[in-house]
Amino acid sequence: MSKQNHQRNRPSARRGGGMGGGGPHGMHGEKPKEFKKTLWRLLGYLKPRKYQLIFVAIAAIFSTLFNVITPKLLGNATTSIFSSVTSGSNIDFQFLSKLLMMLIGLYVISSLFAYIQQYIMAGVSQKTTAEIRSAVNNKLTRLPLRYYDRHPHGDVLSRVINDIDNINNSLQQALSQLITSVISIIGTIVMMLIISPLLTLVVLITFPLSAFAIKFVASFSQKHFINQQRELGEVNGHIEEMFSGHQVIKAFGQEDEAIEKFDAINDRLYYSGWKAQFISGIMMPLMTFVGNLGFVFVSIGGGILVLNGTIRIGDVQAFIQYSQQLTHPMAQAAGIANMIQTALASAERVFALLDEEEEMHETPASLDVKQLQGGITFEHVRFGYKQGEPVIKDLNLEVSPGQTIAIVGPTGAGKTTIINLLMRFYELDGGKIFIDGTDLTDLSREQVRSLFAMVLQDTWLFNGTIRDNIAYGREGTSEEEIIKAAKSAFADDFIRTLPDGYDTILGEDASNISQGQRQLMTIARAILADPKILILDEATSSVDTRTEMKIQRAMKVLMAGRTSFVIAHRLSTIRDADAILVMNDGDIIEKGTHEELIRQNGFYADLYQSQFSANVG
Repeated sequence: MSKQNHQRNRPSARRGGGMGGGGPHGMHGEKPKEFKKTLWRLLGYLKPRKYQLIFVAIAAIFSTLFNVITPKLLGNATTSIFSSVTSGSNIDFQFLSKLLMMLIGLYVISSLFAYIQQYIMAGVSQKTTAEIRSAVNNKLTRLPLRYYDRHPHGDVLSRVINDIDNINNSLQQALSQLITSVISIIGTIVMMLIISPLLTLVVLITFPLSAFAIKFVASFSQKHFINQQRELGEVNGHIEEMFSGHQVIKAFGQEDEAIEKFDAINDRLYYSGWKAQFISGIMMPLMTFVGNLGFVFVSIGGGILVLNGTIRIGDVQAFIQYSQQLTHPMAQAAGIANMIQTALASAERVFALLDEEEEMHETPASLDVKQLQGGITFEHVRFGYKQGEPVIKDLNLEVSPGQTIAIVGPTGAGKTTIINLLMRFYELDGGKIFIDGTDLTDLSREQVRSLFAMVLQDTWLFNGTIRDNIAYGREGTSEEEIIKAAKSAFADDFIRTLPDGYDTILGEDASNISQGQRQLMTIARAILADPKILILDEATSSVDTRTEMKIQRAMKVLMAGRTSFVIAHRLSTIRDADAILVMNDGDIIEKGTHEELIRQNGFYADLYQSQFSANVG
């Protein structure tokens, strides 16, 4: 295997290390996007639901309007009682009872509109996040393999799950509260102006203080919210790595080291989260302090105006309620600012993923790929996973249709890299690859990959029945074809011994069958795919000798008439190959049949003799 691919497949390699350690592939070097730019982009996802949002705004207007009217009505009640007491007349209970019934009706209608508002807003937020989640999922299918090599899996999962959940929660709560708060502030100010423009001016003096407090605190807390989401991705990645490799961790007694590493990441998450919440939490006390200042000014000013006879006492009571009612949405705005910052910090990470360079869309060539025979030509192929660090330097190779080509060499020699280039998982830095004279780049990636079937060292089976896992090799396959493929792979016998046979459900890690049985199933899947070209990457390295013999017999049937590339470390399994390529440092240093290479007494002969001696020993 090439060094790059070898690291990607190891459970404890950079894929996990980056999750916990924040190394070169981590998030520490990334700069967040602009606050306003991210906000406008996020609001762009709400544009298709603008009519629902308008209806939400209308419902919020009615809900808030009725709440805004009630302090004035309560003030009228207070004025009526005060006038009756000071004048010595009877209290007008008929007037008060009418006000009471009116207030009850207003509260009921307000609650109804608030329910409608929340109901519609829940649908808007869920549909919006579903759209974002779908966009991210589609993006992940279009990203090149290079992206997954450079980004920890845990961080990608955190963006897809945690960050989108944060956006969803913030949209549903913050957006709804924002609309209500804005309308409540406007309605309250209008009612205050009706009662007393002078007292309104006194209250509005506190507005610039509130706005300054929010902006000042938000400028400090935003970076900590971004760090919080980044560290959360680190924690998720580390946990995913530890649980996927828990057997290895226990086998090597690395539990303490894993815990220590988790504690370090968790401490960073705690520190970032604490600072973000603490700094943003300062908003509420500041808003309360500013609101109390306004309350004091209104109380003093209102008392003076009542004594002057320029305002009724009930209106002062209503105005005090309005000043408090104005403080509540202002304080609520502080909480909304927290949610918006969290949402934008998450949105920045999601949009960063959506902005990643993806594989270019390709139009399938007007060529029937089924007619291709599988002849392959490499002409001066050059490639490196990193710029300036070539893995394949100048590869020239001619493979005839139906030939079995074995590729051997030390780790990092470029064996798996050849396969990656054949499958167009990566694009060439130079040179060309042809299939039956057709340039690989003239075909779409889907057309190229439809020619291949792969059996890898690390088996991949999904959570489903054995039947579905085998049928994954080809769409629209029949039951008879599935069973025939399983028999050819010598998997039918053990499948029928299972309690539910082909209907047996494989768990997430397929732990209810052995490693050898999992490998046989992947071979059955490849047989069913009926490919033009077969790729076997250490296909028998994880099975016992008896299972290996079954696989070897199945492979002879499978490889008959097909161009096959076999990557193997056990040289005894490739003695019958039509040609063996010996690679080292990205170059083919020897080529020939097993007997020819042994007679050359070169690199292959030394490698074979060392394995033979080790086996004898």
